[in-house]
Amino acid sequence: MFMLFSFKKIGLAIIYNFSLFLMLIIAIQNSTNKSKVNLIFNETVALPISFIIGVSFISGSLLGNIFYPNDKKQIDS
Repeated sequence: MFMLFSFKKIGLAIIYNFSLFLMLIIAIQNSTNKSKVNLIFNETVALPISFIIGVSFISGSLLGNIFYPNDKKQIDS
């Protein structure tokens, strides 16, 4: 039972966040403010700032939905 709930939860989280990502892609097509992200060894190409913020929100939402246990039985034991 718990395994089915887990797959359903992960599947819904992926579908929800993928739809948010598609809406993000459609919304930022005419964005002119661009910036580079400095990584440890390299820096990325110039990306719209709204894309950087949106992707970080979506990835946080997806990871939070997948790794946070919502089941009371799992938290108590």
